[in-house]
Amino acid sequence: MQERIAELAIGISTLRNQGAPGVVSAAREFLKRLDLAAFRTRSRQRFQSRLNVATRRLKDRLPKGARNWGAARKALNIFLRDVLYNHYLRSRHHLDRLEEWLEVPLDRDVAAALRAESEGAALPRWKTIKHLTPDVSRRYQAIAQVVARRRGIQRVHLDLHYWRRRDGAT
Repeated sequence: MQERIAELAIGISTLRNQGAPGVVSAAREFLKRLDLAAFRTRSRQRFQSRLNVATRRLKDRLPKGARNWGAARKALNIFLRDVLYNHYLRSRHHLDRLEEWLEVPLDRDVAAALRAESEGAALPRWKTIKHLTPDVSRRYQAIAQVVARRRGIQRVHLDLHYWRRRDGAT
């Protein structure tokens, strides 16, 4: 099941234009073998620490020329969100608690939507996922947390509200 989620979660468009061929397959192979039990914790700080370690490890496994923090974090966030959405993986690894800690996967569309929210006016201009840094990500995630609370959802689900938004409605 984990292999299937890794294949489905990381599509060609997920990590396009990252600077080297083979990014998608490298990310998928890493996620297929990711120890999901490592994310079972009772502490938000411990979860965040493990997410940071996994981000660095995935970044190091990406092809030369594509080893950027933003691509690795986006792939992990999408994969972990899809693990949460999968009853079998969530139950087997006791990952129900992840919902409140998961980040919204950041990309151009999510960034634009967050900047358009009243709380997001001071967010930095979005460059590309390739140029995303931990500091800029933290700033976007903090605003996502505020917006999600206002909407009565967890921030990981904002992606569904903003995904391929065409008419400005959320």
